[in-house]
Amino acid sequence: MSLISVTGKEWILKKFDNNNLNYLKDNFFLDEFTSKILAIRKINKDQISQFLNPTIKNSLPSPAILKDMNKAINRVYELIKKKQTIAILGDYDVDGASSTAILGNYFKLINIPFIIHIPDRKKEGYGPSKENFKSFIDSNAKLIITVDCGTLSFEPIDYASSNKIDVIVIDHHQSEVKLPDAYSIINPNRVDDESNLNYLCAAGVCFMFLVGLNKKLREENWFESEKIKEPNLIDFLDLVSLGTICDVVPLVGLNRAIVKQGLKVIKSKKNLGIKTLIDLCNIENNLNTYHLGYIIGPRINAGGRVGKSSHGANLLLNVDSKQAFKLASDLENFNKERKLIEENLLKEILLNIKKETKDPVIILSGEKWHEGVIGIIAARIKDKYNKPTIIISFQDDIGKASCRSITGFDIGAAIISAAQKELIIKGGGHKMAGGFTINRSKLNEFKKFIINKNKNISLNNKRYYLDSIISPSALSLNFFEKIEKLSPFGPGNPEPKFQIENLKILNSKIVGRNHVKSILLGKDGTKISTIAFNSVDNEIGQHLLKTSINTFSIVGKLTLNEWKGKKNVEFIIDDISVNKSEKNTVPSSIG
Repeated sequence: MSLISVTGKEWILKKFDNNNLNYLKDNFFLDEFTSKILAIRKINKDQISQFLNPTIKNSLPSPAILKDMNKAINRVYELIKKKQTIAILGDYDVDGASSTAILGNYFKLINIPFIIHIPDRKKEGYGPSKENFKSFIDSNAKLIITVDCGTLSFEPIDYASSNKIDVIVIDHHQSEVKLPDAYSIINPNRVDDESNLNYLCAAGVCFMFLVGLNKKLREENWFESEKIKEPNLIDFLDLVSLGTICDVVPLVGLNRAIVKQGLKVIKSKKNLGIKTLIDLCNIENNLNTYHLGYIIGPRINAGGRVGKSSHGANLLLNVDSKQAFKLASDLENFNKERKLIEENLLKEILLNIKKETKDPVIILSGEKWHEGVIGIIAARIKDKYNKPTIIISFQDDIGKASCRSITGFDIGAAIISAAQKELIIKGGGHKMAGGFTINRSKLNEFKKFIINKNKNISLNNKRYYLDSIISPSALSLNFFEKIEKLSPFGPGNPEPKFQIENLKILNSKIVGRNHVKSILLGKDGTKISTIAFNSVDNEIGQHLLKTSINTFSIVGKLTLNEWKGKKNVEFIIDDISVNKSEKNTVPSSIG
């Protein structure tokens, strides 16, 4: 099958081994569709049961597998015995806020004093500094733990050491061979770490740390001697899954079990901060990874982008309903402000973006662009052109950059390489995202370096891979439930993509600001409800909004719309292909 769409993409049906499909059907008692998707994804036969029913118990390795883990646990245990104050410094994104709250909520449950600090994006920048470490020391902190940052923070860690304060780094960002002189650095992306857990976000690493610390306290009979109830670490999986989804790390291995179980914990609304945001956003049913990534996450992020950076972490730590509502309401207002700033800046950039889109990496710079939204702008442009994107905002001669990448180009490694060549002042990240600071005088040299590093990578940005062809009648609750058995979805386990053929438009209308909602008619007389997000101004929306007598095909994924107790399966349109002939020339469908 090979079709060219209105957006110029080639639709490609994914291949699979039919013998493997039949093996899965016969040995695991699976239906045709589920077996086909598992065959397409080439899930190992011995991993099928764990993939379909991921559990923490069967996925969690010993925390000691991570470099420096036991050393850090023993150091924290010493402070716990003395009930000394522990300082936590986190990043200002969702993963940083979640990680800060994971540790803070644990220390709160076991009555250990702690203080937190989330750096202000504009005033302090990313990660630790001498100033915020000094503030911790002045507040009588006896240990500093950095979460979602710190792997490359040489100077601040040296400052703490000179003041006889140990620093434990819990992070997941890529490292250099040389590391800061911290007491311990727990990071699965250390060059010398052999845990094979490099897909974890910081929240996931924090969870591993708590598993090890909890075990240590239990073995030392600390809970019994202090007459403190041992915390149930499963209850922390709401925060761990929130950080995991919002940091867009692969949903494989332990991450898959974290999110699967974490969604159940979130639905029980144990964390007051998350509960307050769910209620504020009117999320009533079927809470899933979409709600975390696109509704809850952006609001927690908004404080670090345009408001108070500590709001997200403080909300996730809060146990007072009035304070939680105030923090959540503030974040809602910050998010609205962020959207407006983002919309205006994106329009400005897209009006002026020209030759840069022809480069293998899109690198754009401007004067005093809002630092809080350039990461989102980079993501939008990356999605539009399917190319790694770097947005740099200059203030005088210093530029601060946010980067977003695609599969096949490791932006974190590229940033570290640029730092080693002294093309940037400092920076870091992971495979899909990063940030750095640069002198204006180095901009052209940096551009040449990054573009040259990416010139041989095949981006395949004109291909759309789909899993199956279905009939309109397949859009049923029964079929949707089969798909949901393969969840949670995200990087490493994307939602199944489908094609539906020979459709006609019954009616279409614009909903929201720029979405198109349509009722389409299948050749078999079945009506289906569809939505094409952010499509009013592109080829997809323009086709749906015009009267057409020709049939066409759509590709996309299914979603469940719940309203006042009614459940309806809808189709999210990613692309359209207009048929020139009524003749059906593609393989038979399912449904």
